[in-house]
Amino acid sequence: MKDFEKHNHAEMKNHKHNTSHEHHEHKTTEHGGKNHEHHGENSHDKHKGHANHHQHMIADFRKRFWISLAATIPILLLSPLIQKFLGLGDTLKFNGDSYVAFLLSSFVFFYGGYPFLKGMLSEIGKKQPGMMTLIAVAVSVAYFYSSAVVFGLEGKVFFWELATLIDIMLVGHWIEMRSVMGASRALEELAKLMPSDAHLIRANDEIIDVPLSELKQGDKVLVKPGEKIPADGIAIKGETSVNEAMLTGESKPVLKKAGDKVIGGAINGEGSLVIEVERTGKDSFLSQVIDLVKEAQESKSKTQDLANKAAFWLTIIAILGGAVTMFIWLAIMNQDLAFALERTVTVMVITCPHALGLAVPLVVAVSTSISASKGLLIRNRAAFEQARKLNAIIFDKTGTLTKGEFGVTDVISFNSEYSNDLILKLAASVERNSEHPIAQGIYKSASDLFNAKDFKSIPGRGAQAIINDKLVGVFSPGYLRENNITVNDGKIPQLSEQGKTVVYVLINNELIGAIALADIIREESKKAIAEFKKLGIKTIMLTGDNEKVAKYVANEIGLDRYIAEVLPDGKAKMVKEIQKEGYVVAMTGDGVNDAPALAQADVGIAIGAGTDVAVETADIVLVKSNPLDVLSIIKLAKATYKKMVQNLVWATGYNAFAIPLAAGILYSYGILLSPAAGAALMSLSTVIVAINAKMLKIDN
Repeated sequence: MKDFEKHNHAEMKNHKHNTSHEHHEHKTTEHGGKNHEHHGENSHDKHKGHANHHQHMIADFRKRFWISLAATIPILLLSPLIQKFLGLGDTLKFNGDSYVAFLLSSFVFFYGGYPFLKGMLSEIGKKQPGMMTLIAVAVSVAYFYSSAVVFGLEGKVFFWELATLIDIMLVGHWIEMRSVMGASRALEELAKLMPSDAHLIRANDEIIDVPLSELKQGDKVLVKPGEKIPADGIAIKGETSVNEAMLTGESKPVLKKAGDKVIGGAINGEGSLVIEVERTGKDSFLSQVIDLVKEAQESKSKTQDLANKAAFWLTIIAILGGAVTMFIWLAIMNQDLAFALERTVTVMVITCPHALGLAVPLVVAVSTSISASKGLLIRNRAAFEQARKLNAIIFDKTGTLTKGEFGVTDVISFNSEYSNDLILKLAASVERNSEHPIAQGIYKSASDLFNAKDFKSIPGRGAQAIINDKLVGVFSPGYLRENNITVNDGKIPQLSEQGKTVVYVLINNELIGAIALADIIREESKKAIAEFKKLGIKTIMLTGDNEKVAKYVANEIGLDRYIAEVLPDGKAKMVKEIQKEGYVVAMTGDGVNDAPALAQADVGIAIGAGTDVAVETADIVLVKSNPLDVLSIIKLAKATYKKMVQNLVWATGYNAFAIPLAAGILYSYGILLSPAAGAALMSLSTVIVAINAKMLKIDN
């Protein structure tokens, strides 16, 4: 022992070699499942085309807004009401000015109003009149009535009202679409997990690179260290560790040797493998995940927009209000057609408040800004709004509740001459030469290391090196069994029951101690689970990891429930089952194996440090990888919904006051709401909505 302690090699502690080794035992997991239709390049291109279409729509609204705004300026200047307001008198009047205003307004109506006119036809076709119908009815009534006035009908024109209404609705939709652009690129990101080509071994042992599309069942391919496995198959030669964490959720690299199944897209470790291709294209494990993501995305229900509900009722009120106003003034009050028509049009234009088009988009824009500053990226607004109703949250384990990296949890000495610290220091001095995740977990747990030489990796069993003229080895239980070395310590079975990985330290082939490692639990996880329990939210963990590891993590954190060894299709099915029980479910994960479940959940939350596919499938992304941020999501969702309701009340509430006055209910008292006064009320409502949206905040 003193031989080890008397040497100080601190200057060497940060030195690493590129040599890596495979050690420790792992259970090989087989992945089966039904065959699905392959999405292939056509699906990939189709999905990409959908995102491009969404971008095109945003650009279209932006273009229509700026062009319509340019045409609106002269319309405003030609309006008698605006001229009077600006004190311009007759300076801008000229012969034919009303016809110029008509032509400009016609352009704004047909060009700027096209999306709303088209949207109205679509909504009516679906028998679901909403915002588009309300806007289209208001601008159409204003346009055709004003046009008739220009060509001889007695009355007042509403050109400036219809132009500004179209402008504001265009900018409102533009803001909304930019804020909520959630065109998922999940399938595109999944496809990127596969390498572009493979090293095909021909019958004469010649190795050539071929595109994946040329691989077929029975082909033999070489997978070099660090490369992605090109297809599902069986290893027929070689031995290595394979990282399947992003595909299966298994946190530990899995030992692969001849006879073991391998999954396309998994990352090979330090050894080379020759595999025989079993499944490609539509039959591959990754393609099945793609199918599951697509299926879940397509089946996810969409919540109806709050503004559309308000718009539906305002459309009914506008049409009925206009009809009733016309009937009363003509049939009961015996007024002339021009007066009755003007009252009718005023009612129908005022019923569509400018503020309604901004009530929700402005809150969304502010909410998105707040969330981004807190590391919460909202990709799907409809799902985000559902977060206020959450009563069950499902967590993936690896990379979500845990860090997804190994750390030393226990050190046991079997020899009184060797302290726990010295055993760890010796092991770390050997493992500094390896890039293996478990080796790195040991290496990072110690400092002031010894100088090790003659490092040797024993694939699947461990590693050894010479330290101060003594052979120090760090080995798996399998190595001990093969060399008939027995361990008589009651703590070892307990560590195994907790799902921890145990390795043994030997000096000159004599057992001196053991080191236990586990996936490191995030410090924030316990606090987050405790907070959810206070809110009455059920917490569940779904993981592809083994039962022992899952049980240990669940007990440590205090989860309500855990389910282990769950494959991707199993995770999505479990989300469905929990939803059937009446829960509004959030799924939080970071791996490819979580993607179908993220898409299926009412709210899919991706840890930002995870794979691109998980991020692209999710509705919300946690940039900081902190489970406590899920709590912030719920608080923000509740605050956002509250502001939306307040804004809709402000945006529509004045109608209860303005519509009866516009209809002429106080006409006998000499009180009649003019179009100008109605426009002033609309402007006031818009200002209130904008200020209220800016006041959105959440508690830290």
